[in-house]
Amino acid sequence: MISRRKFIQTTSLAGTCFLLAPELSKAAGFYKGSPNNKVVLGMMGTNSRGLYLAQSYARIPNVEIGYICDVDSKVVDKTINEIFKITGKRPKGITDIRKVLEIKDIDAIVVAAPDHWHAPATIMACQAGKHVYVEKPCSHNPQEGEMAVAASKKYNRLVQMGSQRRSFSNVQAMVKELHDGVIGRTYYAKGWYTNHRASIGKGKEVPVPENLNYELWQGPAPRKPYHDNLIHYNWHWFWNWGTGEALNNGTHELDVIRWGLGVDFPSKVVSTGGRFHFDDDWQTPDTQNILYNFPNNTAAEWESRSSNGFNMENLGRGVIFYGDKGTLFYGSGNGYQVYDGDNKLVKDVKDDTKVDATNKVSPTEALDGFHLKNFIDTIRGNASLNCPIETGFKSTLLPQLGNISYRVDRVLHIDPSNGHILNDPEATKLWSREYEKGWEVKV
Repeated sequence: MISRRKFIQTTSLAGTCFLLAPELSKAAGFYKGSPNNKVVLGMMGTNSRGLYLAQSYARIPNVEIGYICDVDSKVVDKTINEIFKITGKRPKGITDIRKVLEIKDIDAIVVAAPDHWHAPATIMACQAGKHVYVEKPCSHNPQEGEMAVAASKKYNRLVQMGSQRRSFSNVQAMVKELHDGVIGRTYYAKGWYTNHRASIGKGKEVPVPENLNYELWQGPAPRKPYHDNLIHYNWHWFWNWGTGEALNNGTHELDVIRWGLGVDFPSKVVSTGGRFHFDDDWQTPDTQNILYNFPNNTAAEWESRSSNGFNMENLGRGVIFYGDKGTLFYGSGNGYQVYDGDNKLVKDVKDDTKVDATNKVSPTEALDGFHLKNFIDTIRGNASLNCPIETGFKSTLLPQLGNISYRVDRVLHIDPSNGHILNDPEATKLWSREYEKGWEVKV
C-alpha cells in the first residue's frame, strides 16, 4: 500500500504514477517546453462544482485562471472575487463560451456547465485548439460522447473526464489487485448511491432574472420556458438538460465497476425505477436499478435512491466486487478491504481522507486534486491522462444505456463491440438528441 503522505510527495514531484516521456508528448503536439511553463485556463460554469474546480486549479503552481465564463453575472463576479483571494489576480469575466474560445493565450478549458453543454463545449474547444477537462458525464447522450472522442482525435487535443477516482492511489492499486486475482475471477460487482434530496415542487413560469442569460444557458438544447425551480441545480432532473442521478453520481461507481471488471461495453442492459417519493416536476427516476451483462461472463448492478438516504453497507455510496475466491469492498474514498471465501478480512487498505456522499460539490474533495494535477501535468508533457475521453465515454455510456432502458421500459440488447443498441428503433432514437436550430453539434 502507498501511504497517503508518500503519494502526495510522489505526486508533487512527478504529477502521477503513470508517466509519459516528454518526447512522446512533444511528438503528439502537447508539450509546450519547460515543465514550469504557465498553463492558462478558461473556466466554463462556476456556480457550484465549477467554483470548486476554479479554486482548486488556482492553487496548483503556475496555473492561471485567466477567464471565467458563466451565463449568470452574479456567479461571474463571485468567482472572480474568490480567485482573487487565492491568487491576488482577477480573471476576466465573459458570458459567451464562444468568445472565450477565440482567445489565443488559453491553453485549456474546464467545462463544469450543465450536462447538455458538456460534449458541445468539449467539441468546440477541441476545434479551437484547446485541451479540455470536462466534468462527468462527458455527454448528455451517447452520440455526443462518440463525437467528443472523435473531436479529441481529429484535433489532437487532450480531453480528461472528471472521474477522479482514476487518480486515487489506492484505487489504482485496488484495480490492479483485482486484475491480478486477489479474489480469484471477479465476476460480479454492485454499486450504489443514496441521498435525501428534497422535493423541487411545482415550478411557475416566471420572467428570467436580469443576472441570467437564459438563452446561452440553454445553448444547444431545444428551448423551454424558464421556471423558478430549474436553475442552478434542479436541471439535473429534467431530460432536456440533465441526465438524472444515474449520470449525476452513478457514473463514478460504474466507472470503477467497469475498470475493476476489465470490460468495455455490455451485451445486455435493463433498468427499473420511477419518481416515487414526491409528486413534483422531477422527471428522472428518484429510485433506480440498472443491471448489466458483459461478454466476458460478468455482470454488474447499480442502485440509487435520491430521496431516501438510508445507507447501504453503512455507506451512502460504494462498490463491492465478488469473485470465486473472495470479495472486495470499496467505500468510494481511497481505501478498500479484501475478504476471503469465508468472509474473513485478509487485507485492509486504509486512508483517513473523509468522504461525504451527500456533498453536492465534491464528496471526495481532499483527493480530487490528484486528478486535476494529472491533467495539468499531461499538458506539460510529464504524464498521461488517467481518464482520457475514450475511457470516459465508455463509463458514461453505461448509465446512459440504463436511462434509455428505463425510458422505453424494456431490456436492451447491445453490440459489445461498440455499445450500440441492437434491433430497437425506439430506443435507438434516444442515442442522440434534437438540437436548437443553429446550435447543431458537428465534429
